Amino acid sequence: MGVVIEDIAAENGPRLLVEAEQAKVFSHRGGNVTLPCKFYRDPTAFGSGTHKIRIKWTKLTSDYLKEVDVFVSMGYHKKTYGGYHGRVFLKGGSDNDASLVITDLTLEDYGRYKCEVIEGLEDDTAVVALDLQGVVFPYFPRLGRYNLNFHEAQQACLDQDAVIASFDQLYDAWRSGLDWCNAGWLSDGSVQYPITKPREPCGGQNTVPGVRNYGFWDKDKSRYDVFCFTSNFNGRFYYLIHPTKLTYDEAVQACLNDGAQIAKVGQIFAAWKLLGYDRCDAGWLADGSVRYPISRPRRRCSPSEAAVRFVGFPDKKHKLYGVYCFRAYN
Repeated sequence: MGVVIEDIAAENGPRLLVEAEQAKVFSHRGGNVTLPCKFYRDPTAFGSGTHKIRIKWTKLTSDYLKEVDVFVSMGYHKKTYGGYHGRVFLKGGSDNDASLVITDLTLEDYGRYKCEVIEGLEDDTAVVALDLQGVVFPYFPRLGRYNLNFHEAQQACLDQDAVIASFDQLYDAWRSGLDWCNAGWLSDGSVQYPITKPREPCGGQNTVPGVRNYGFWDKDKSRYDVFCFTSNFNGRFYYLIHPTKLTYDEAVQACLNDGAQIAKVGQIFAAWKLLGYDRCDAGWLADGSVRYPISRPRRRCSPSEAAVRFVGFPDKKHKLYGVYCFRAYN
């Protein structure tokens, strides 16, 4: 680190330097993570430390227009904000360590964080991205396609144990093979869709594969589908072995009788993608849809691709299917 100190002490150079050893860190929902940040100060400028060092962590919003306070530390005074309360603290591995530990990660924790160190009139910043392991899935409700404004889209994802996906999450999913011909909202308010196999109804056969961008639309009046993101869950997802097929209401009750709840769409996608869950039985889910997860394609069971197959939104009172349940671990 001698080089760094020499740089700082150079004439007219910065007297305080903040660095993140990694630009991006990876974890998953329920995990713990350290956002790295260290600061280097010019001892000739600050002397023995008469100024108190202030460390401030904020989260950048997807459009970078505003910041959300996460944690502030100055001497013995420490303050945590909002949903981070009780989950964040400074690692404090050394005198110049401003790294932040976040425990029990949530889907909402995904994003970019800014570490700011202030001493006297000097300050510097570094940005660290927190990425979560997970799965992106397209979603539309029983009403049908292109029925959600932006706010309803956000809520639709939350209802399915997910959050509205970011562009980076959709882009990563596209690179992993996601192909979907209907446009959906993303967290920054844009409307986009991923195409790996260009074809006529989806932007044209002669276009290049990519994430197609419809741009930004009125969040109240414009209506599209949505792309949701979910990650690892703390519980058991399973197909309920039951002697008979069930109506929707019977399915809900059957899961309750088994000490569980009817599973959500995000949970079937997480089980399929992250656990390799495979079952060739169509089952009810909480939103009234019927789906089944295939991770090993075979004849009669999604022969051409691994996917969560969508049967539809059948009549809840008269159509009979199995059911997928979810039992959360405390």
